[in-house]
Amino acid sequence: MKKRIIFGLIAVLIAGVLFGFLYYFDRKEKSTDAYKFKIEYESLNGEKSQSGKEYRTLNISKNNRIKYSTAKEIYEKMNNNESFVVYFGFSKCPWCRSMVENLLDLAEKNNTDIYYVDVLEIRDVIELKDGKVVTTKKGDRYYKKLLLKMDNVLDDYILETENGNKLNTGEKRIYAPNVVAVVQGYAKTKVEGISEDLKDPYGKITDKMKKDSVGQLKCIFKCMEEAGVCTKPKSC
Repeated sequence: MKKRIIFGLIAVLIAGVLFGFLYYFDRKEKSTDAYKFKIEYESLNGEKSQSGKEYRTLNISKNNRIKYSTAKEIYEKMNNNESFVVYFGFSKCPWCRSMVENLLDLAEKNNTDIYYVDVLEIRDVIELKDGKVVTTKKGDRYYKKLLLKMDNVLDDYILETENGNKLNTGEKRIYAPNVVAVVQGYAKTKVEGISEDLKDPYGKITDKMKKDSVGQLKCIFKCMEEAGVCTKPKSC
C-alpha cells in the first residue's frame, strides 16, 4: 500500500514537472518576435478588407527570422554603421501579404534576420485639397529622419489628381512593402518584391509572379553577401 502511494506521488511529481516545463517553453515561444509576427499576419487569414476583398491566407513559420524594430532603432543602427535588412510594411497591406512568405523563406535560407518596421501609423499623409498639396498628418520624427537617411533608394511621394495626372509632392516615401539592404550604415538598394504582372494584390499569384518576386528579393541578400556590391534589382 505504501509503495502504491509512493509511486503515485512520484507520478504526480513527474507530471507536474513536465507540465511546468511545457508551460514555460510554451510561454517563452509565444513571447518571441517570430511568434508575434506569425500571429499578427495569420490573424487576418480569411478576413475581409475595407474594400470587401478577402485577405490572402498566409502560412508563416513560428521560427521565422523577423525582429520587430522602430524607425528610431533603424535610424540609430544606420548611424552606428551596421549592416542589416529591414522590411517596411504592415499586416493589412495586401501587397505586403503577396511577398512576405518569399521574404521569410529567403531569410531562412540565407541565415539572415529581417528587421520589421510597421509603417502604417508612422508615415506622414499628404493630400490634395483645393488643388493644393497639404500635409494632413505629420509622421513620426524618426520616420522623417529615415527619409533623409535612405533618400538615395526611396521613391518620390506621388499623388494622383482626379483627372489622372500625377503630382510630385517634393518628398520621398517609404511605401509598403519596401525591403532595404543597409550596408555599413548606407542604404544600398531597395525592392518591393512584387511582380509587375500582379495587378490585383488580392488576386492569384502565378508561378511566374512568384519567380519575379523571389528574383527581386534575392538581390537584397546578394547585396548583403557581397558586402554592398549591389546590382540593379531587375538584373539579379
